[in-house]
Amino acid sequence: MCHRSWVAESADEYSNERLEFLGDAVLGWVIADLVFDRYVDLAEGALTDLRKSVVNANALAEVAAEMHIGEHLLLGKGEDAANGREKVSILSDAMEAVLGAVYLDGGSEAAFGVIERLFGHRLEGAISMLDRLDYKSALQEVLAQRGEPTPEYIVRSTGPDHDKTFYAQVNIAEQALGEGEGRSKKAAEQAAASAAFILLTED
Repeated sequence: MCHRSWVAESADEYSNERLEFLGDAVLGWVIADLVFDRYVDLAEGALTDLRKSVVNANALAEVAAEMHIGEHLLLGKGEDAANGREKVSILSDAMEAVLGAVYLDGGSEAAFGVIERLFGHRLEGAISMLDRLDYKSALQEVLAQRGEPTPEYIVRSTGPDHDKTFYAQVNIAEQALGEGEGRSKKAAEQAAASAAFILLTED
């Protein structure tokens, strides 16, 4: 539960970053196993898209929020004051660290069971939306159908080179319609496109 901002201001020597690294790998393995086993008729590309629908910062942060992980994080004063307990990047990293800890404590069987319980149902929800997982393309199609101009993405990043968080805003005709964040530029743009797509099609 120790964020690096806490370590910088306390006597604790280690943050949760090593556990985060391990948890990310374990999560990727379990979800790949689940989609391969459950969806035998899907081609490689569809399996990859389905895995990405769960193995991403937004999905991890949602699960972390459902588990109230933010309430238990140890954060530095500045990060805490900046609503760090609600940040997607911090929550997703903490969720990965928890999964890494489960793997170390209980082994592969325990980790598999926990991930299947927490994320398995999200795969069921995503399978019906495979054609929409590429929200940038879906958004562009909707705009083209409406005769609207091509969307413009504005991306910025924070953090050191080895641990950047990207923030994207999508504009249509100079009007902001969606925002998102992710661990890569592409992920942030997809999150922003998703927000804009849902806004335009929520009727």
